[in-house]
Order: sequence, then structure tokens, then C-alpha cells
Amino acid sequence: MLLLVLLCRVAAAQVVIKGTVYDKQARHGIPNVSVIGTSGIGTMTDTLGRYNIKVPNDDSIYFSYLGKTSAKFPVKRLPPDQPLDVSLPVSMDLLPSVTVRQPSYRMDSIANRNEYRKVFDYDPAIGSAPSSGFGLGIDFDYIFNPRKFRRMEALRTRLEREEKDKYVDHRFSKALVKRITGLVSPALDSFMVEYRPSYDILKTFETDYDYYSYIKSCSFSFIAQWKIEHPGDSSYKVQPVPNIDTAK
Repeated sequence: MLLLVLLCRVAAAQVVIKGTVYDKQARHGIPNVSVIGTSGIGTMTDTLGRYNIKVPNDDSIYFSYLGKTSAKFPVKRLPPDQPLDVSLPVSMDLLPSVTVRQPSYRMDSIANRNEYRKVFDYDPAIGSAPSSGFGLGIDFDYIFNPRKFRRMEALRTRLEREEKDKYVDHRFSKALVKRITGLVSPALDSFMVEYRPSYDILKTFETDYDYYSYIKSCSFSFIAQWKIEHPGDSSYKVQPVPNIDTAK
């Protein structure tokens, strides 16, 4: 019974807030707007400007877009079961032209680090700069608000995990694997799932040549098994493959 009561209290302390972020005319939803809680919890709007975030009842949320932030909205003051729709001072008609380019993992990673700099740089250890400007440099949030510390740590862990996943996606791309192995779908799709390397494995390769050789050697084992399991299938028939040195 005690456990049930505690679980109910924990569930009651969490509030799900959802809504849509519009431009200043409230006609178009704005994608990729950061929705952030002062506790460190965060999410982003989808392509239609919609968001969904679960935060503590004593939290406040605000919106960040193009380097500008909105006012903070205390969760306790929000009408229950009502969407929080906001309009930002952005005109979709006046947005600058966009240049479509190849995805850049490095630039995306830097942008992500800048967006969540408060989370990545969060350090509750003794010696951090005190907010009052004097004293010994002790972060009293760490002493008196351990929940905030745990939330920030959890968010930083999630962001770092997502960064590593994106790094693997960047290095282990379907186009690269196809050029090295000659595989085509559906064999290529199965190979991408079965032999997807982890972040730690990728960091062990000292050169691109070592990494490409690893992919090619894995393809030999995969093709041998694919022939047995899919007789007559042609997607494993390797076509002429460029030299590994030129497969970048």
C-alpha cells in the first residue's frame, strides 16, 4: 500500500503539457522550436509545430528559437487538460531563404551543444562559480536540490547518447556501405541492421582504411549466410566495387 501511494504521488507530480507553436500571425506551426523546462527537461516541436513534454508540477517551461527565448510559463498556473499554444514573434513569410545542403554531422553536433550548453556545462561540484558573486564557490543547488541535479544528469546522458547514435548514423551510412560491399536491398537493409557498429567500436579504428576493411570483411560473412537463407536472391551478388581507399 505504501509503495502504491508513493507511485501515485510520483505520477501526480508529473504533468504532460502539449500544444503548438505558431508564427506571430498564428497561421503556421514552427518546426524545431526548443521547448525547455527550468528543471532541464527538453524537447522540440515537430514539422507542424506540435510538441509534447512531461515535466514536474513545480516546473516552468519556455520556448527557444533562433537564439531568442520566450517568457517562462509556470506549470501550476496552466489550465489543466488544456493545450498551451503560443505564438512567437516570427513571420514565416519573412524567414531568410534556406540553402539545402548535405547533412553535416559536425555542424549539427555543434548546434546541438550550443542549444543545450546549460545542460552540457552543468557542474554541481564544489568550485563552480557562485551565483551571488562571492563566497567559496559552492553550488547550493546540488546540496539542497538533488532532484534538479539528477534531472540535469539524466538529460545530459540522453543528449550524449543521441549524439553517439547520430555519429554512428553519420559514419555507417547506407551509401557508404553500398559502395564498399556492392550490396543492394533487401540484403543491404538487413546488413545495416545486423552489422551496425556501436560508437565505441567506431572509435577503435585509427584510419578510414581500417574501418572500410572491417565493413568489407563483415560483408563476406553476411553474404555467405544470405546465400544459404535466400537461395536465388540476387541482392547479394556483389557488383564491381571501387577500391577501399576511394570509398569515402
